[in-house]
Amino acid sequence: MKNSILILLLLCVGFSASAQNKKWTLRECIEYALDNNISIKQSQLDLEASEIDKSDAIGNYLPSINAQASNSWNTGLTQNVTTGVLQNQTTRNFSAGVTLGVNIFNGLNNLRQYQRAKMARIASMYSLEKMEDDIMLFVANAYLDVLVNKETVKVLKEQNQVTQEQYKRTQDLVDAGSLPRGDLLEIKATNADERQQIIVAENSVRIALINLAQLLLIDDYKNFDIVDETYDVPISDILQKSPEEIIENAKDERYEIKIAESNVELAEKDVQIAKSNYLPSISGFFNYNTRESGSRRVEQFTTIDEENPTQVIGQVAATGQDVISDNFSSGFRTLPPRPFIDQLWLNDGISYGLQLNVPILNGFSTRNSVRRNEINVQRAEYQLEQARLDLESNVYQAYVDAQGAAEAYQAAEVAVESQQLAYDYSQERYDVGLTNAFDFSQSKFRLSNAQSQLIRSKYDYIFKLKVLELYFGIEPEDIKL
Repeated sequence: MKNSILILLLLCVGFSASAQNKKWTLRECIEYALDNNISIKQSQLDLEASEIDKSDAIGNYLPSINAQASNSWNTGLTQNVTTGVLQNQTTRNFSAGVTLGVNIFNGLNNLRQYQRAKMARIASMYSLEKMEDDIMLFVANAYLDVLVNKETVKVLKEQNQVTQEQYKRTQDLVDAGSLPRGDLLEIKATNADERQQIIVAENSVRIALINLAQLLLIDDYKNFDIVDETYDVPISDILQKSPEEIIENAKDERYEIKIAESNVELAEKDVQIAKSNYLPSISGFFNYNTRESGSRRVEQFTTIDEENPTQVIGQVAATGQDVISDNFSSGFRTLPPRPFIDQLWLNDGISYGLQLNVPILNGFSTRNSVRRNEINVQRAEYQLEQARLDLESNVYQAYVDAQGAAEAYQAAEVAVESQQLAYDYSQERYDVGLTNAFDFSQSKFRLSNAQSQLIRSKYDYIFKLKVLELYFGIEPEDIKL
């Protein structure tokens, strides 16, 4: 039993360690962000709200059915709802009814509300897609920033390893009297400076990882890490296209323009909805109602005398014949209320009809609403024009940035190649004593800087290339790093 528990604990510890040591790929980071980012969730709520608005617009076509019921007690001089007689009493009255309302014509308002709801849903979808694209770029940029700092640390450590090996060789040459002790001190100082640079670079890695974790809403900063991988510059012909070609394609593909165009269409539809209030409206109604009372009822009665059922009430003047009638007496008596169901059947009724509403004067409300929405149309059109201008500016900027990044990357490659040759030459001279340790350290320092700059230039070029591809209409999930 103890052995089984021990094995189970070891498995649990192993699983926990594996979960904590998980390293995230770029795709995993993007997918996690799309599922958990707050801004995306808010855009998804906006889309759900637009679905509800569409359901409301559909519901406007349906008739309305409402039922009502009330049960009340009255004390004092009140009218019996069944007999209509005023009585000083405590009564209980029950009433119920069902009303059906049908909107026959309301100036095409229902149709236009439905059309607007469908347009608003499309606009919400565009906003969600744009938000997802933005989050993908944010995550990719933060991910590449981590890679830049990690590769910088790698280069610095490799250079420091060379320095430590050089320190050992110099130590042997100093001990043998072949080199002055100053060369050893120079290399020692270089080693200390490189160690400091490594510490700073490692801190930059941690900061970049924290920034990425915060973007993903992950609070376990200590155990968060990404896969140690290197990306090559992707093959792309996007820079072979002209800015004008990219702009024209972006106008058809980018969600910024689609959102602005949707806002113009929504504003125009709001004008049509406001103008619907100029037209008359026709509605129909049907009502069924009934009532019941718990008060006692008063009833008039007639009684015939059984011993003398008839009586003479007069004579015919012409013939002298007696006029005979029933011998009865009448009065009023109080009876208990009729049964509940019987009263409902006896007291029910219906009403139905049509209602025409013609707007004549409503304090300029409709007119001002139309004018206000026409102003919103102009505002939306200006925003659309501004969105197109911003898109052109952003595409040109992205195009120039990508070109500059490409040239910077090529220059960095040439610089590394040149600095590597210079370093190899300096090392050969240092090994045979033709140069001192200071000059050799400077040569290695320049090589290290060139390699770090190459790393930054490469990932900067990759990111700006992908931004330009995104403007051209390549979906983020289709962009391969």
